[in-house]
Amino acid sequence: MEAATAPEAALGPTLKVKEASPADADGPRASPRRGAGSPLPQLLPPVEEHPKIWLPRALRQTYVRKVGDTVNLLIPFQGKPKPQAIWTRDGCALDTSRVSVRNGERDSILFIREAQRADSGRYQLSVRLGGLEATATIDILVIERPGPPQSIKLVDVWGSSATLEWTPPQDMGNAALLGYTVQKADTKSGLWFSVLERYHRTSCTVSNLIVGNSYAFRVFAENQCGLSEDAPVTADLAHIQKAATVYKTEDFAQRDFSEAPKFTQPLADCTTVIGYDTQLFCCVRASPKPKIIWLKNKMDIQGNPKYRALTHLGICSLEIRKPGPFDGGIYTCKAVNPLGEATVDCRVDVKAPN
Repeated sequence: MEAATAPEAALGPTLKVKEASPADADGPRASPRRGAGSPLPQLLPPVEEHPKIWLPRALRQTYVRKVGDTVNLLIPFQGKPKPQAIWTRDGCALDTSRVSVRNGERDSILFIREAQRADSGRYQLSVRLGGLEATATIDILVIERPGPPQSIKLVDVWGSSATLEWTPPQDMGNAALLGYTVQKADTKSGLWFSVLERYHRTSCTVSNLIVGNSYAFRVFAENQCGLSEDAPVTADLAHIQKAATVYKTEDFAQRDFSEAPKFTQPLADCTTVIGYDTQLFCCVRASPKPKIIWLKNKMDIQGNPKYRALTHLGICSLEIRKPGPFDGGIYTCKAVNPLGEATVDCRVDVKAPN
């Protein structure tokens, strides 16, 4: 069987077979001149199960961890009798002071207690059995927060806007930048607020700043681990000046809401029973507020304790307390203000109980 080609090796775990010499094809043979005390030749046990690595799906792409995290990879494999499992990193032997390996009957474990960026690399597991070999490659990337952006400066201030510029951080944290977070703070409150998040350029314009305030700005870099621990702050403050604006108010004619009294709901005729309180209602609209006068048969009844008159929000009411046979007649409500007057009438009949 021929060894696996380069395209086949790139697909994941591969199986390789070492080429046998013609002498190996004949198999082990005893020496004809072996003495009586010579040891017997040792025959290799037959391969009952070819070596194969079962690489987990999550490890078929770059395995990303943060600095300080634990790396604990368990890789199952097969082979009978027990194959030999060997780990390498970038083609070299592992640093046993940083990486621990435990090989079992059916799996191999790679363990790093506290990962550092120096532990990033391409790790290869080889499982060998006789002349057969299976390999699997795992890319490990250890990342951390990026460094802060460099040399932020305030370029220009006009109106209620300010323009900023900065340079990318020197240390990307071993990962690609996701963008920048720009924050502002006014000198009155000192509180920081984000105005742009995951912004990809190294210059921006911050708008809608409050007139009369002074602002400082800072910029964070962000990668897969999060925001940088520090952020540079602009050395100069952005002063938003008050513009000398003169406001001219337009003259307008004030509307006159004055109105003579007008009844929107008249009194209604009614019939009541002797001894039962009765109420009369009507509604009036007027400006200024009118004076309400109640009349019975064209006689003013204001101040008579037998009647109680109320007016609220243009609703006029008259209560006739325990009416008697002589309380029937024509009741009039009269509304008067400086612009005029209006009246409404109704008839009240009082009858004896059945």
